[in-house]
Amino acid sequence: MARRIDVTGAGGVRLAAWEFGDPPKTNRTHGPGDQPGVLLLHGLMGRASHWAPTARWLAARHRAVALDQRGHGRSDKPPHGSYTREAYVDDVEAALEQLGLGPAVLIGHAMGALTAWQLAAKRPDLVRGLIICDMRASALGAASQHTWTEWFRAWPVPFATLADVRKWFGEDDPWVERPNSARGEFYAEVMAESPDGWRPVFEPQQMLRTRETWVYDAHWEELAQVRCPTLVVRGLDGELGRAEAQEMVRVLPGGQYAEVADAGHLVHYDQPEAWRAAIEPFLDTLRPS
Repeated sequence: MARRIDVTGAGGVRLAAWEFGDPPKTNRTHGPGDQPGVLLLHGLMGRASHWAPTARWLAARHRAVALDQRGHGRSDKPPHGSYTREAYVDDVEAALEQLGLGPAVLIGHAMGALTAWQLAAKRPDLVRGLIICDMRASALGAASQHTWTEWFRAWPVPFATLADVRKWFGEDDPWVERPNSARGEFYAEVMAESPDGWRPVFEPQQMLRTRETWVYDAHWEELAQVRCPTLVVRGLDGELGRAEAQEMVRVLPGGQYAEVADAGHLVHYDQPEAWRAAIEPFLDTLRPS
């Protein structure tokens, strides 16, 4: 089960956090025998529910919470709100403090991973460990942003049915190199029924505004400021190449490396069992003695 807890982010934005476990764990100060906190951060266009299998697995030994970040899922989507890097990082800082999770392990996918390492650099007292899932530290540039803009324009919204959503994102999307049913399911989770069909729960323009706050910059300096143990995980067919991932590990003072075969960008969603096997040894090293 998942219990919703509303927290207040930067600028008063209401954020929906989801605590997994049956029963949910109570707030604790970490000590011998206590359940260490884990906060899971989805990527751009994602939502907390994408972490459900990982969070339920973690809940056996951790207090596991997944956050719907601003503009996503059940959290507020203020049309004229701030979607800067600072706002996202401040939101996670506020969530950790209000939930009593810190010092926590942060697990982030894509944009969520960038937010996680930026917070770890800013507030080392709140982060005991970090898992970066398929996120690049290098600048992606204007061409990448243009490609995303054109990709959003290609979406055939509204979709008549969820089956149409699954088929388009899993098979027909020009970005799909080969059929991927997990990708179809991933995007089906971020759709909601409207009077004329199925549409995303987020505003595409907000996603582009969010993305443009990081794609033009490299983030190596902040990565080098992370002092906690950090695991960099990539899918063999993901967006983070092996050479860049290994350079990230070298730059990180406490960096480690893992990769998941037969996985693309959605590593934890494509291959959940292999993903768990890749991160479990690292998590075991972070458990209180």
